[in-house]
Amino acid sequence: MSDFLIVGAGVIGLMTARLLAQAGARVKLIERGQSAREASWAGGGIVSPLYPWRYQDEVTALALWSQSSYVHLSQELLAETGCDPELRQKGMLMLQVDPREEQVALEWARRFHRPLTRVEADFIYQTEPHVGPGFESAIWMPEVASIRNPRLGQALRKSVQQHANITLCEDSEVIGFTTFGERVNGVKTARGEHKADEVILAGGAWSGQLLAQLGLELPVEPVRGQMMVFKAVPGVVDRVVMLEGRYVIPRNDGRVLVGSTLEHVGFDKSTTEDASRALFDTATRIVPELADYEVEHHWAGLRPGSPDGVPFIGAVPGWKGLHLNTGHYRNGLVLAPASTQLLADLLLERSPVIDPDAYSPAGRLKVR
Repeated sequence: MSDFLIVGAGVIGLMTARLLAQAGARVKLIERGQSAREASWAGGGIVSPLYPWRYQDEVTALALWSQSSYVHLSQELLAETGCDPELRQKGMLMLQVDPREEQVALEWARRFHRPLTRVEADFIYQTEPHVGPGFESAIWMPEVASIRNPRLGQALRKSVQQHANITLCEDSEVIGFTTFGERVNGVKTARGEHKADEVILAGGAWSGQLLAQLGLELPVEPVRGQMMVFKAVPGVVDRVVMLEGRYVIPRNDGRVLVGSTLEHVGFDKSTTEDASRALFDTATRIVPELADYEVEHHWAGLRPGSPDGVPFIGAVPGWKGLHLNTGHYRNGLVLAPASTQLLADLLLERSPVIDPDAYSPAGRLKVR
């Protein structure tokens, strides 16, 4: 029997497994499909909340801790697995921000001691020469990085597969929990039951469906995000550039991602022509030259939307042995290192890296 059983092998589940196994625990990961192929794969990989000053302090605390840890994590995974997550520390330009919001952003930066400045047209076009004409000002955040999230997922998957203390079970959908009195002591799958001392639910948008079987309502819902990628060449754009809530993200091989939509359509992961046109329009407004390149792929993923984007991290009230790490909304990858470290600290009874109270499921779940 495992010490810990994790439901969901996205970035959150994979990172949690690594941390627990590194502490000597025996861990089993159960994934309904393939590891890191849902929201972890479908996003863009910006290592910052979009417009971070719009979020509550609880999100900022996790984001700042995580941002500083990605350099070490990327280097560690590359050395360990040979798979490069492609962390790009190039900064982010946010074009044409409303002057009132600029002031809020500058106040946020002063409060949290973040490098953020207003820049003029000369800086914009010296930094990104291929940006479309006519932009007169922007917000510049030089410390914002991006990571190639599919590569990060691949590296994490290889890492857990190589670890003697971790068992990874893919293509094994969890259909319910096993209980003994008021304790959750495992899960049920179509292939049989798995038991553990402690169970961690990190199932993203699907977490609420499972928790409902225990009579609890988790306010996490799927929110579709559509993206596309251009098969461009290196140098067309070199860093994250945002405009009116959307963004382009370059990869090392020249590909450029553009995203994303926010759609409340349940568990529907289909793509739409309307979104395709809107994403293409955004991309070519930011970098007109992208119109000369092939759109290689257009896809959709489901984010675990939660109130205010504050994730649920910690023990589930009323049930011993069950814990949550879900509800990160648009910032799962951004917040993953801190939220997984926080949960690992709680599970291993260590001093937590961040005050856990604001993320606790206690008082935030409803009884059905």
